[in-house]
Amino acid sequence: MVEIKFCGVTRAADARTAAELGADYVGVVFAGGPRRQDAASASPIFAALPPSVQRVGVFGVDVLAQSADQAKRLGLSVIQLHGDPTADQVAALREQWSGKIWASVRVVGAELPRPAAELFAVADAVLLEAKVEGALGGTGVALDWRAVADAVASLRRGDHARLVLAGGLKPENVAEAVRVLRPDVVDVSSGIEARVGIKDPARMRAFRDAVRSGEDAR
Repeated sequence: MVEIKFCGVTRAADARTAAELGADYVGVVFAGGPRRQDAASASPIFAALPPSVQRVGVFGVDVLAQSADQAKRLGLSVIQLHGDPTADQVAALREQWSGKIWASVRVVGAELPRPAAELFAVADAVLLEAKVEGALGGTGVALDWRAVADAVASLRRGDHARLVLAGGLKPENVAEAVRVLRPDVVDVSSGIEARVGIKDPARMRAFRDAVRSGEDAR
């Protein structure tokens, strides 16, 4: 079953809705941008979640050392690294953090950047999204799923990291993305919002339902 991550959550109410809808992960952004939170504001968001929902913190590689300390204090399950992390940075973080590490890879066109292969070998999951200059994520810009499908499939052979698909996903297109790339996790932020940082419960539900319909069609 494809797992679902609702990301860019800024309110405890939205975290509770995510849990009620069966989300597997809820993400809070610490890496900057309009949905950015700090430890104080993130704490009640994560506190609203039951133990069954994994807590994800989105950090930039510029605060690598601090991310492990903050993740421990907040009881996170996953550190999601943005800012074009390298395999060496993932390895360095593992020395300080025993939880899961997801590494983001930003894609231009149909070609995966060279570090992607190394990250699939060392991270617990690799998150693919479209590269938008000046932004780390949450842009609403989608990958060309069919164009990258063969390259992604070749990197996923064997016992490698899981695939998290992000970037531009929404209820209207996630079923196709699931059918084409067969991700382990789909990650949505702007595609389920009423306005920046405020989730729309109806779109959250529609996204979940669309993921399940995409699975049924595979």
